[in-house]
Amino acid sequence: MAQRRPVHRPLRHGPRPLPMHLISHVSTLMGSHVALPLLRSGSLPWVPGLADKARALKESLDAGGADAYDRLAREVVIEGLARHEGFLAGVEAYRRHPYHRALPPPPVLKTAGTTRLVDYRDPARPGGVPVLVIPSLVNRAYILDLMANRSVLRYFASHGLAPFLVEWDAPGDEENGFGLTDYVAGRLEWALDAVLAETGQAPALLGYCMGGLLALALAHRRPEAVRSLVLLATPWDFHVGREAHGMMMKALSGPLGQLLDRLGMVPVDMLQTLFSGLDVTLAPRKFASFARLKQRSARARDFVALEDWANDGVPLAGPVARECLFGWYGDNAPALGKWEIAGRAVRPEEVAVPALVVVPERDRIVPPESALPLADALANAKLMKTRGGHVGMLLTRRARTDVYGPIAKWLVRASTQ
Repeated sequence: MAQRRPVHRPLRHGPRPLPMHLISHVSTLMGSHVALPLLRSGSLPWVPGLADKARALKESLDAGGADAYDRLAREVVIEGLARHEGFLAGVEAYRRHPYHRALPPPPVLKTAGTTRLVDYRDPARPGGVPVLVIPSLVNRAYILDLMANRSVLRYFASHGLAPFLVEWDAPGDEENGFGLTDYVAGRLEWALDAVLAETGQAPALLGYCMGGLLALALAHRRPEAVRSLVLLATPWDFHVGREAHGMMMKALSGPLGQLLDRLGMVPVDMLQTLFSGLDVTLAPRKFASFARLKQRSARARDFVALEDWANDGVPLAGPVARECLFGWYGDNAPALGKWEIAGRAVRPEEVAVPALVVVPERDRIVPPESALPLADALANAKLMKTRGGHVGMLLTRRARTDVYGPIAKWLVRASTQ
């Protein structure tokens, strides 16, 4: 019997952008060494929570003899090298890991430009409440269908719902000029009408992250065609707890706006760089931890699956980028009632359909204080808090019982209201 030849796949390129992550980590480690003279002189500023420990450290060093600071400097260099080697080991292990996503693709119901409407219904379970699922524009939609046992869409289909997924893909020639109005009043209304025609029923809308804002805007525009609304980790107040980010985005609006004009879109690596600014130490920490895992373990496989998705982003059309970066993050337009679709302000208090606002309690991308105002503003909303982070809530071992199941049950109940 002929032996099967092994499949040789190219090494992964992530974490993206890899040069930025490497340079950032080295700079952080070098900064620790450069700061030592300031520690010795007592002029190094410390965050309040570390001030007492810093004072005790300096007193210990001062009492440790003439070469105490030199010994500390050597240890800092040794520790820095060890941490960077751990980071590099994790990156190399990730790039060579054998896992690759291989789920059978569901059928495509309709296409428009680079947008696809994908049909996740289970043929063995006809009928059921239709659910139009709307992901973010800046990440691939398959985070909602990552693996067979980590798929909210396949869970819904196996529990009697009729899910349809909007897959945006990278902007093509037509989408390069799109703003948010084009996506909401154009592509999403097209998808909504397609689901109505296919099922004969008004669907529920489920939006994730940025997709939640798009779903909210669609429900605001087409209340007669929407059964209910689920908002997963959806931001609303972009400044609460992060006022400095708004100030930074306003300061960058000039040079970044000029760059957008030249490029016509925001490339994936630029988007990844902006996201990494939320926590510049995250990538080194998680890849060093990954290097210590058994590489054939389920935990290692799950890590690789998630990282593959995170590094498989899509560019953002220039006009959309302006609205999001400068309008949402810079001006906090949604919370101030100034975000408009087709000339009409999106006001959650005018959305009367039953709504479920799902807020992960450990979300660093959309902090709970950013998402919670939607639960208060919507006219007919229920708040559901869940453990986990922005992505982790969908992928933990308890996701089926803590997230998928409660949402599915709520969608069924809301269909009878």
